[in-house]
Amino acid sequence: QWVYNILEKKAEVDRIVHENSDPCNGFVLVPDFKWNQNQLDDLYLIALVRRRDLKSLRDLTAEHLPLLRNILREGEEAVTKRFGIAASRLRVYLHYQPSYYHLHVHFTALGYEAPGSGVERAHLLADVIDNLADDPAFYQKRALTFALRADEPLFQKFREAGR
Repeated sequence: QWVYNILEKKAEVDRIVHENSDPCNGFVLVPDFKWNQNQLDDLYLIALVRRRDLKSLRDLTAEHLPLLRNILREGEEAVTKRFGIAASRLRVYLHYQPSYYHLHVHFTALGYEAPGSGVERAHLLADVIDNLADDPAFYQKRALTFALRADEPLFQKFREAGR
C-alpha cells in the first residue's frame, strides 16, 4: 500500500525527486527510508514504476525496454540535477528476490555498500536492458542465483523440499 500511496500522491508528495506520469513507461523517484538525506555518501533512492502488472525482474521482457530506459536516463539526470552526482558515480540496480513485489529500481551512491547491492542479489539496470535487447525473454528463461538468510520463510520452504 505504501507504494500505491506514493504513486497516487496520497503520501510523500514532498519527497518526490522526479516523476514521469506516463501510465505505461512512467515512474516516481523518491528517497529510500534507509537514507537520512543529510549527506550524499550514502545516497539511496527508489524508482517505483507506475505499472502494477510488473512485480519483479522475472516479469520483464523486451516490451519493457522503453520503461527501463526511461528510468535509467531520467533517474540519472534527476539525481545529477538535484544532488550534483554524476551518473558514473551511481549504482542503479534491481533486486532478485525483491523485498516487495512491485517493480522498483534502486539508485545508490557508487561507494555506498547498501544492503543487497552485492552481486548475489543486485542486477545492474544497464545489464538488464542489454540482456533484454539481446533476448526478449531473457528473465523468463534464465536461472537466477540469490542468497537467502536462514530466517527467511523462502529458505524454510526450500529446506522442507529437501533443497
